[in-house]
Amino acid sequence: MKTKIYLNKKIVVGIFTLFSFFIVQFYSIIKTAIAATDTDDVIVTLDVTSGITISDGAAVTMAPALGISADSSIGSSSWLVKTNSALGYTLAVKASASPALVSGANSFADYTEAVPGTPDIWSIASGTKEFGYSAYGTDTPTATWGTSASCGAAGVPAAAQKYDGFTTSDNTIATRATVTPTTGITTTICFAAAQNTVYAPSGTYTATITATATTL
Repeated sequence: MKTKIYLNKKIVVGIFTLFSFFIVQFYSIIKTAIAATDTDDVIVTLDVTSGITISDGAAVTMAPALGISADSSIGSSSWLVKTNSALGYTLAVKASASPALVSGANSFADYTEAVPGTPDIWSIASGTKEFGYSAYGTDTPTATWGTSASCGAAGVPAAAQKYDGFTTSDNTIATRATVTPTTGITTTICFAAAQNTVYAPSGTYTATITATATTL
C-alpha cells in the first residue's frame, strides 16, 4: 500500500524563501572573505612665494629754515612695508654721500654720537653744525631709537628720541620676524639739523636718503 505525502503550499514557499535567504547570506560571507582592497594617497602642493613692497616716502622740507634767528630744524617722512615672508623683514637706510647734507662746497657734518655707531639723545658741540636721523614705529626698537612717537616740535628734536649720523652703508631702523598685516607696517624717519654758535653758509642743502626693505 503506497502512502501519499501532501505538502502544504505555504510550507513549500516558506522553505524555499528560507533556503534563498541562507544562500544570499552565504554568498555575501564568501564574497567578503575573498574581497581585496588597496589605497593610494594624493599629495597636494601649493607654493606661496615670498614678496615685499615699500611705499615711496614723501620728500621732506625741514622746518624752520636755519638762519640768524633759528639754529635747529626738523623734518620727517614715512615708509609703509608689506611682506608675506614667514621670517619677516628689515628696513634699512643710507645716504648717497658722506657728508649727507650738502649745498655745493658747503655741508653739515653727519651727526656725531658719543659712542660711534650708537644712537643717542640729540646734542651737538659748540662751533659745529650737524645733520642726523632717528626713527619710530611698530617695528622700530625703542632701546635703540628712543621712546617718542614724534620727531619733535618747532624745529627742536624730541627729547626722548635717539639720533645717529648717516653713512653710505645700510643701517637697520626697523625689523620684524613674521609676516606683516595686509595693511602693512609704517616706520617714520626723523631728520634733524642744527648749528651751535656757528652759522651755516646760506644755500639750499639736500640729502638723498635711500630706504631698503629686505625679506628675511
